[in-house]
Order: sequence, then C-alpha cells, then structure tokens
Amino acid sequence: MGDYAPPFTITNKILTYVSSISEKIGRITATSSLESKPHLRRNNRIKSIHSSLKIEANSLSLGQVRDVIGGKTVLGKQTEIQEVKNAYEAYECLSEIDPYSIKDLKTFHGIMTRYLVNESGDFRHGEEGVFNGDQCIFMAPPAHFVPELMSDLFNWMNKSRNTIHPLILASVFHYEFVFIHPFSDGNGRMARLWHTAILAKWKPIFEYIPIESQIEKFQTEYYDAIAQCHRAGSSTGFIEFMLSQIDKILDDIPAQINEENHLLSDYVQKLLSVMEYDIPYTSNALMKKLDLKSKETFRKNYLHPAIKLDLIRMTIPDKPRSRSQKYIKL
Repeated sequence: MGDYAPPFTITNKILTYVSSISEKIGRITATSSLESKPHLRRNNRIKSIHSSLKIEANSLSLGQVRDVIGGKTVLGKQTEIQEVKNAYEAYECLSEIDPYSIKDLKTFHGIMTRYLVNESGDFRHGEEGVFNGDQCIFMAPPAHFVPELMSDLFNWMNKSRNTIHPLILASVFHYEFVFIHPFSDGNGRMARLWHTAILAKWKPIFEYIPIESQIEKFQTEYYDAIAQCHRAGSSTGFIEFMLSQIDKILDDIPAQINEENHLLSDYVQKLLSVMEYDIPYTSNALMKKLDLKSKETFRKNYLHPAIKLDLIRMTIPDKPRSRSQKYIKL
C-alpha cells in the first residue's frame, strides 16, 4: 500500500518541456498581470468549460455556453445546459480546491455532476468500460478496487508533491485517474479540472489558461496517448503529450494579452468602465453615462469596436437596429 508508485520515466523530452513551460510562465507573469484583465480571464474560463464539455460530446456552442453562464435562456438539451452550470460553478471555485484531498475530489464531482448522475460525489459501484461504437477499447478496474486505488494515488501524490515537479505530477495524476475511472460518469471532466487545479496551486495563472481548449483541438491525439499508455503500462507518453500541449498554449497567452492591449482603445476601455457585468443597457443610457451627444461617435468609436472584440454582446443579435436593443458587458 504505502510503496505504491505509478510507473513512468522522466525523459529528456519531459525535462525540456518542463524547462520551457517554466520559462514561459515566468515571462507571462513578469510582463503582464492577468488579474487586471477580467474579460480575458472570463473568456478563457468560458473556453475551458466549453472545450472540456465538448470533448464529452456536449453540443452547445461557445456562444450558448457564454449565454448559459450569463443567465440567459438557451434552447438546448436540459442535461447539456445543466452540465455548463455545474462546470461553471466548479471552475469558479478552482482556487479553493485542495487537489491533494480525496474529500475535495468527491465534493467537486458532486458539483460537476449535480442533477445528472445517481452516484454524484461518490465512487462508482458498477463496472465501467470505454467504448468506441460497440467496441470496448478499455475495461476499467473492478469497482471494489476503486477506493484502494484512489487512496494509493492520493497518498503517492501527497508523498511526491515536494520531489516531483507539479507539471509532471499533474500529468501522471490525469492519466492514472482516467485509468482507474473512479466515477460512473464525469471522469474526463474531473481529470481535466484536477489537472488545472494541481497546476494552479503551483502557479495561480493556470486558473485562466484554457488547457482544455488545447486538448479539444488535439482530441484524437489525446485519446491515442491514453490508449498507448494503457498498452505500455506507463504514463510516460501521456506526460510528454500533455506537456507539449501546455507548452503550445502558453505561446498564445502573450499574443492574447498584447492583442487586447493593442485593440482596447481608450474609448472601449471607457465604455467598459461605465458598465456593470450582466446588466443590459440601452444605447441612450450608455451615451448618458459617457456624456456623449453624437450617436454616430458612440457607435463608431465605442460600441462597434467593443462588440467586434466580443467584450459586449447585443440582447437581440439577429436585429441589430431593434428599438428594444440592449447591450451587456461580457
């Protein structure tokens, strides 16, 4: 029991990625504070949730996910809408997660699967397999082994957290968790949430880096890496895959921040500063707040650039010139 250690090898490729990621994170943290960019943080969080659910076949679009989170009525399957609400609640509490606690894992599974599965917040009692159509690709360990396997995994994490780099630890956990398949449903979502939680404990900026959207872009390779590790009996290939994806996405973050700095004119920043989140405003109300008289100036310099940058949305997007049109800050 106490000597359990998941099998993996720390390769040169892994060490190179760890070094590269650490350097990029250092540069991002030093040059640009995501804390001062609430809309960028919010957009990245929405991307994380949309991608993680899309991997599990949730069909809602990014816009629909944004609307559900914004409290709007969305036409879609109730289960899919509930998945978004649950995931948003879980991700909003990311900084409160103790990723080294089984109790927290069960609590957050309860949040992630609320109203959706019978065994919400509890390990599975039935047998589970992973299927591709009718073909069983992988049979998870029997249910009666799950509590012991999870206990071993968390004991190993707690024992290794000061000796194994968090980037490697998070990837090993992700793979082992998927292998054990501890819950009857929601395993993929929980594995990705927990991966982010482990990294955010190391560097809080990971709360707002949408690793999930990178995985979704390379979904086939993600599942291939897992399947290869099942065959090899070691998580080495999966660690390399995950680190390569994290390394890639970190190249996008400075570009996102620079683009936002560049594109966010003084006009747009002023408009955003007079708006509260989730409150609909008429154009007249906004012009009054900005002390503007010309509708043309307001539209050209303030409103249209903010809509184009996805920082504000219309309440009636299919009728832009509707008399009932209002604008909401995202």
